[in-house]
Amino acid sequence: MSFELALNTGTTPRLSLAEALAATRDAGLGHIGLWRNRIQEVGLERAAELVAESGLRVTSLCRGGFLTAAEPAEQRAALADNRTAIDECVAVGTDQLIMVVGGLPTGDRDLVAARRRVRDRLVDLVPYAAERGVQLVLEPLHPMYCGDRAVLSTLGQALDLADGFDPSVVSVVVDAFHVWWDPEVGHQIARAGREGRLAAYQVCDFNLPIAADALLSRGMMGDGVIDFGALSAMVAGAGYTGPVEVEIFNAEIYARPADEVLTEMTGRYRDLVLPHLTGAGQPART
Repeated sequence: MSFELALNTGTTPRLSLAEALAATRDAGLGHIGLWRNRIQEVGLERAAELVAESGLRVTSLCRGGFLTAAEPAEQRAALADNRTAIDECVAVGTDQLIMVVGGLPTGDRDLVAARRRVRDRLVDLVPYAAERGVQLVLEPLHPMYCGDRAVLSTLGQALDLADGFDPSVVSVVVDAFHVWWDPEVGHQIARAGREGRLAAYQVCDFNLPIAADALLSRGMMGDGVIDFGALSAMVAGAGYTGPVEVEIFNAEIYARPADEVLTEMTGRYRDLVLPHLTGAGQPART
């Protein structure tokens, strides 16, 4: 079945790995996206056992990246951490490592050089990832995070960076929160599809006003300003048919019981996103 819903554990950070797997299964879902902290809390061997016992498919692992360091020792540390993340992907059964590439190093203002270093580090990582069958999935982040989290701000930049690498190893994710504003997003989603690099689709809403901690400005679909009809139709039109993760960082949602969050998440996805992926939400043609 196409477009199966997945919980991303960033939405339910109070749950342990075992609890998140159980809650996802109890909600009737078959897919889950994992953050690495859930794995590291129990150790990789135990995490792999828990995932296998759950019967769930792991859609992606978040996150790798942070590749912009200028100092050689920091570059070596970043590469080592990303290789560990690739190994974690293999252990829990996912072939997608979400890559948040990193912001400007402290005191550095040279965006061009920082972006160049990201490509250089990808050159270093690609053989290791390819050997293990793991995709490095580049995630462009909203421009407000350019300084500290991701020097890639648009899908076009991510695709330009991926150019020249095998699409089976370097691809991109469309995260609604980060790309909804981009006037080129439709063209770039279509480009990602043509190039075989459209690896994942993540959804949540963009809430206003922006939270004091901008990381927590994500909301449940329908609570913010994103047009999920248009964006989802673009993704489906580009040929994507995979799982769709809901990844929400929001203090109020964190405080709610997880089963309530999963019930609401499932309903909002069914009503606001899925029809536009399947074509059921499009006006009839005459």
